[in-house]
Amino acid sequence: MDTAAPQAPQGYPPQGGEGQREDGDRGGLRAALAGLTTRGRSFLAAGIAAAACAYVLGQSDLLRVGLLLAVLPLLCVLVLHRTRYRVAGSRRLAPQRVETGTEARVHLRVDNVSRVPTGLLMLQDHVPYMLGPRPRFVLDRVEAGGRREVSYRVRSDLRGRFPLGPLQLRLSDPFGMCELTRSFSTHDNLTVIPRTEPLPPVKLGGESSGYGDGQHRALALAGDDDIIPRAYRHGDDLRRVHWRSTARYGELMVRREEQPQRARCTVLLDTRDVAYEGGGPDSAFEWAVSGAASVLTHMLERGFSVRLLTDTGSTVPGEGAEGFAGGGRSVEGGAEAGGLLLDTLAVVDHSDGAGLSRAYDVLRGGHEGLLVAFLGDLDEEQAALTARMRQRHGTAVAFVLDSGTWLTGGAVAGAVEDRVRRLREAGWQAFAVAPGARLAELWQLAGGASAQTPAGETYGGWS
Repeated sequence: MDTAAPQAPQGYPPQGGEGQREDGDRGGLRAALAGLTTRGRSFLAAGIAAAACAYVLGQSDLLRVGLLLAVLPLLCVLVLHRTRYRVAGSRRLAPQRVETGTEARVHLRVDNVSRVPTGLLMLQDHVPYMLGPRPRFVLDRVEAGGRREVSYRVRSDLRGRFPLGPLQLRLSDPFGMCELTRSFSTHDNLTVIPRTEPLPPVKLGGESSGYGDGQHRALALAGDDDIIPRAYRHGDDLRRVHWRSTARYGELMVRREEQPQRARCTVLLDTRDVAYEGGGPDSAFEWAVSGAASVLTHMLERGFSVRLLTDTGSTVPGEGAEGFAGGGRSVEGGAEAGGLLLDTLAVVDHSDGAGLSRAYDVLRGGHEGLLVAFLGDLDEEQAALTARMRQRHGTAVAFVLDSGTWLTGGAVAGAVEDRVRRLREAGWQAFAVAPGARLAELWQLAGGASAQTPAGETYGGWS
């Protein structure tokens, strides 16, 4: 097999795939000798032993048999080593991002770009054990310029980003004396995102929709000379780019045009290790991550500007000053923002922090609007700190999870009820989450509680 310069044919790989090349011949003939199978080693040992016995006993016929047994595996090694195959491989994922518990299909393609047909090829792809067993395929003789395509399925109940590859080809001679393995150099990543749950379209705390009559409007001055540009933000329409200002300031600038101001929503996810017990797909922490993903997706679809915040005070890289813009006017922009948020939640893990003070500092800086928090176990100090977060936001909804209850499968403990009561006294719409609870039902309850708010009460500029 020619491993020095195997290349993919022109126009390949397909969209979403990645061309791969095999590693060079690292051990030469020595590596080929190391590829002797048990059968090949047995033939070689038997041949040497027969030749030695023939020399001692003076039996020429036995010597010829010994030489035949010893030379056959060495000849297979030499032939397999000198075989000049040029093979290109590719992998394509469909889709590249899946929810937990959902299958994805991996398509493998092998092209013979040499002028000679290949022998029997054994194809193997490296897959993490969380995605299932390692797939293996046997490919028949591939004609010159031909291709073979195979596929397999992967599935994970755990979210994360999993590498697939590298792809390996194993060559074998017709007698099974020698096997050589060659690996392609690249791999792909499969992103398993948390499962999202469709939420009912309820109105929380007098909020208006992402776009509507109740929103303030930002008016731009008329005339090309009176344009007041601003820095480009993620989700802005590229047709609004003001090239003269871009050249002047050295960064991408857009026109301030008359447009509705988006309603804002911040989702706070408590990731503290001390706030959760247990693990696995049915743990309290995974429910909180899935709930945060559901709320973010739901609010983006409604046209909100959303922001994901954790207890560490960190947000999603690439997020604008007002969060990610929803899909009220740009469906593609909303889908891209949702993908970035879900990719972040796919790899989020427990933090070493003991409190929510850094998240409180971020929220205290502004960004009024709807606040939805998914909280783990809260002590007295953290409950008091969480209660003060409500002051800067129009409406605050909290889902409090007792991880101990989730481990035992029992009823919600009294301590959790006390924390929920304290948050409600501070103006939160707080709910204790029991094991197996559905977020859609709790979301509906939050909307019903908001409908009972007095009509004259104002929340963060929304009436």
